[in-house]
Amino acid sequence: MTPAIELQDVHKSFGQTQIIRGVSLAIEAGTRQALIGPNGAGKSTLFNLITGKYRVSGGRIRLGGEDITDLHPYEVNRRGLSRSFQVTNIFPRLSVYENIRSSVLWSLGYRYSFWHFVEGLRDVGERTETVLEQINLTARRHVPAGVLSYAEQRALEIGITIAAGADVILLDEPTSGMSRSETEQVVQLIRQVTAGKTLLMVEHDMSVVFDLADRIAVLVYGEIVAHDTPERIRGNAAVQEAYLGTPQGAAPC
Repeated sequence: MTPAIELQDVHKSFGQTQIIRGVSLAIEAGTRQALIGPNGAGKSTLFNLITGKYRVSGGRIRLGGEDITDLHPYEVNRRGLSRSFQVTNIFPRLSVYENIRSSVLWSLGYRYSFWHFVEGLRDVGERTETVLEQINLTARRHVPAGVLSYAEQRALEIGITIAAGADVILLDEPTSGMSRSETEQVVQLIRQVTAGKTLLMVEHDMSVVFDLADRIAVLVYGEIVAHDTPERIRGNAAVQEAYLGTPQGAAPC
């Protein structure tokens, strides 16, 4: 089966500083995968390479078997990949409804059109309503996005991410800064809206990772040191060393 995302010997340097050091990784279509690693491991950089925000220094990236290396972010998005950001990225002055509708428009074929009255686009309205219901923000539809609670803003961003109908979803720390109850709600939301899709997420909350992920990739100093099931990752000596600084079973000095 063709991987949803495939990285082949991907490198990224900023000047003389190597951040990504030859990452090869295949993400199976229809699975939920987590990318974990210590701070500074290069996780967000890898996300930015996949989505076209950064250009690779070497290697190739494929989406559904198609080479997307060095495409612009909007070109990657139009090929079926959508992402959220580590820092909430919404339109604060637009209503919740308008935020979702903005994402829906392009996916339904409404490009730069000056002869359509947006309020009269029935298919857009129906799709927007569906997403609002999925993210439990129907009652907040007319509220400016900037006055939502933090957890609601994160839910809205997930809604914007899925509204365009992408088959591959990348979420960058979706539960960062949330309380335990808020985290549980967002985990349930992610599970619901990514059903049947491919998910790759960066997440520091290990309870979220082990709850959601089918497989986990561990990135350390720009290299993948393990990519396996949650059960095997939990007992992997290389992972123990990356996070604890000592091999599994060894006493720290």
